[in-house]
Amino acid sequence: MAHNKFLPRVLAAAAAMMLLAGCGSKTTAPDNTNNDQPQQAALSGSVSTNGSTSMEKVINSLGESFMAANKDVKFTYNPTGSGSGIQAVTEGRCDIGLSSRALKDDEKASGLVETVLAYDGIAIVVSPENPVSDLDVDTIAKIYTGEITNWKDVGGDDAEIVLIGREAGSGTRDGFESITGTKDACAYRQELTSTGDVINTVSQNPNAIGYASLSAVGESVKALTVGGVKATEATVKDGSYVVQRPFVLVTKEGTELSPAAQAFFDYAISPEVADIIANAGAVAAN
Repeated sequence: MAHNKFLPRVLAAAAAMMLLAGCGSKTTAPDNTNNDQPQQAALSGSVSTNGSTSMEKVINSLGESFMAANKDVKFTYNPTGSGSGIQAVTEGRCDIGLSSRALKDDEKASGLVETVLAYDGIAIVVSPENPVSDLDVDTIAKIYTGEITNWKDVGGDDAEIVLIGREAGSGTRDGFESITGTKDACAYRQELTSTGDVINTVSQNPNAIGYASLSAVGESVKALTVGGVKATEATVKDGSYVVQRPFVLVTKEGTELSPAAQAFFDYAISPEVADIIANAGAVAAN
């Protein structure tokens, strides 16, 4: 009798265990499905960018961060200058073009699309040995057009001002000349093909003046204040530092990006990368 009384309890316990096992399988199945989702959505392939040398720090930082989260994607950046990057998109030689100036009306009319990634101050740089520390936009324009040719006329030493600039087609040059009203009027001594070349050349000549992306300025040169305003992330963001321009992603209307390229594009303009952009010396647009 004792055995018979015990049997229902055993059966009940077994049934409970089966029920629990059944419940367990119901709860773990969705978890397994969720865990599989990133693998199913894993990106592969490549993302090619081409253009502005001024965007080097920003775009490389974003590319490295993106690749860290997407191990099967290869990101490349070809620093050819804004004009060349825009042309590369037009000809289908890269996924995303990089321009450190806004697109012109004729470029937009040809089917190119601009998306502002960030804003960058254009620093006016001199040698650390140069005693001049501030110039306003009007004076900068007079210097670059040859109306003012000696540093003594702006509070510096008695020495000829050596004008360093970028090559035609450079987004930095276009931005600088547009802001200062000196387009096609600058009396350059040297026209160089990269931001790094400008900084290096100015750093080695105490009488030189140049312009370069704020994100690229280090201790080898001195960035002047413009109209008393220092170029910083805050002053670029609030517009008080007037020598600034956009960093632009360029795509072609009607051309569908690959999944990897589209994912990078979406990532680059998302609010979550603001700190990455800031650490690279620019101000995120979003």
